[in-house]
Amino acid sequence: MRKHASMPDGLNPEPAMPRRYVTADVFTDVPFGGNPLAVVLDAEGLTDAQMQAITREFGYSESTFVLPPSDPANTARVRIFTPTREVPFAGHPNVGTAVVLAREWSLTGRVLPEQFLFEEGAGLVPVALQTRNGAVVAAELRAPERLVIGARVSVADAADCLGLSASDLRVDDHAPCIASVGLPFMIVELASREALRRACGDRSVHARVLRPIGIDGVYAYVRGEYEGDWHARMFAPLDDMPEDPATGSATAAMIALRAALPDAGEGERAWRIHQGEDMGRTSRLFGRTLREAREVTRVHVGGGAVLMMEGQLHL
Repeated sequence: MRKHASMPDGLNPEPAMPRRYVTADVFTDVPFGGNPLAVVLDAEGLTDAQMQAITREFGYSESTFVLPPSDPANTARVRIFTPTREVPFAGHPNVGTAVVLAREWSLTGRVLPEQFLFEEGAGLVPVALQTRNGAVVAAELRAPERLVIGARVSVADAADCLGLSASDLRVDDHAPCIASVGLPFMIVELASREALRRACGDRSVHARVLRPIGIDGVYAYVRGEYEGDWHARMFAPLDDMPEDPATGSATAAMIALRAALPDAGEGERAWRIHQGEDMGRTSRLFGRTLREAREVTRVHVGGGAVLMMEGQLHL
């Protein structure tokens, strides 16, 4: 078959074949909440360009593509795409893909393990399965990397990225900085819930501040009313994502950063993060950190997922 003149390279394979997909709302237990995700189950043979185009077609913050694992001891190789690029690790794609795959395994009579092992760009990601009434309804990932704290960001630049003033930021515990447990973000603590509500992401400011340091997401958070409660928002206009309803990878970086603070104490700590409230897609993320000998050795983030739609791609 001759390639159509207007078709980008890699987008016109032959012959077309049906490929199943399932969508899920992640970090919620009700439909139309949380962060939507598309999971392409039959991704073998798709090109990078096709995966990128499919992700743009779905229009979600991320889509995943499930492939056979390189090591048969693992569950699958999972590739994660945003509307503009492939990323080595992300939170809601792992949780959502695990819940979708668990449903697929159950339908075919396969025995479910306690956890799936996903091969990703950042490394091997264990995802523990959580059941209710015999069905997998939630999952919890373990971050693939130890906490890495990068450059500090000036208060002025961080405030500009969020459309706020310097007085809206809280710097008692840590300055705005780059932090990662698999995917880097600028992490900024704010002084009040009202400041978080006013926050926004301006593409031109993000281009000026973030592009030179090689990141595209700003995660702002504030303490909640109760112990262990936090509220957050994440803006990534450079990734065609004005705001993300729930960001597991950024949440993991934030709780790891806080668990590493000098006065945070040793042992395991539980976290509950509310995100998406100010954009009408309420999300709940649950985290656990373990600190031993002044080092954060484990970071987990989990939550529920609701299956929403399924169908076929003809590519």
